[in-house]
Amino acid sequence: MQATAFTFDAETRTGSVLLDDGTPLPFDAPAFDAGELRLLRPGQRVRIRTEGAGSARRVTFLTLQTFPDPA
Repeated sequence: MQATAFTFDAETRTGSVLLDDGTPLPFDAPAFDAGELRLLRPGQRVRIRTEGAGSARRVTFLTLQTFPDPA
């Protein structure tokens, strides 16, 4: 699933993403660390994995969305 980085705290490695429907979804340090990222800027497109549903839904993995080389 894709989303957009919304907030990020580099010290705690926590933040939130916005799903494409505008729903905010927080992530914790283990989800950030799972994607082996070093930094995240608001507005960057990310790929995420989630588990749970409704108010129990949480991000378990996030990494940068990469686009194929147009060549």
